[in-house]
Amino acid sequence: MIPELSSLSVCMRDPQRVEEIIKAMQKAGTSTIQVISDFDMTLTRFAYNGKRCPPSHNILNNSRLISEECKAQLKDLLNTYYPIEIDSKWTVEEKLPLMVDWWTKAHTGDVVKESDAMLRELYQLFFDHLQEHSIPLLIFSAGLGDVLEEVIRLLKAFKGELIHIYNKREGALLNTGHFQELKSRHNVLLVGDSLGDLTMADGVHSIEDILKIGFLNDKVEERKTSYLNAYDIVLVKDETMEVPNALLLCFGVALPRSYS
Repeated sequence: MIPELSSLSVCMRDPQRVEEIIKAMQKAGTSTIQVISDFDMTLTRFAYNGKRCPPSHNILNNSRLISEECKAQLKDLLNTYYPIEIDSKWTVEEKLPLMVDWWTKAHTGDVVKESDAMLRELYQLFFDHLQEHSIPLLIFSAGLGDVLEEVIRLLKAFKGELIHIYNKREGALLNTGHFQELKSRHNVLLVGDSLGDLTMADGVHSIEDILKIGFLNDKVEERKTSYLNAYDIVLVKDETMEVPNALLLCFGVALPRSYS
């Protein structure tokens, strides 16, 4: 159905199942679709010209605009809170306020412009497709809110609740106005770059179809099998939004009569 899915960077464990999901979502129409995406290494590039691009937290840590004193404080925060984050003895409920505390304290400075952070190629077309068809985009990230805002220049979409690694899913929106707006959108295009991103759609109201796209950026041979078992479409070392764009374009086109 979609020529871009024949690219050498595209891997699918079950192409027939992918086609069935695409047809179902296309038939349902764009008014039923929402896009849920991670940010770092998903909307942003993993690398450019062979050089790693920084995730949002590293934008602060690597900045020449941040004083050495501030960098030392950031390091202290990391040393204080990171052991708690990875300690299995702590419950999620116990970790939540501490993780929020960590990222809020580290949330300082406007240093994006001098960083090497970049959105993936064709990102503007991706946002244009979403706007053209009024498809909501939810970006759930463990990154710093203001840094994300500065990178993608969408200033009105990221105010309010901090969505971080321990409530990085749509269920975190249950008590917000955004959730009411999404209740009628039962089909999800989920885009991530880690196996942990697969939970982002948890809490979607009466979900019908979900198409999961995973960017496999690194350690391909080591991770490929697990990604293929988890994601419907795996994009190997693909620094573009070409496949998500092609899917959005497909969803916006009327379904051929033979499929209706």
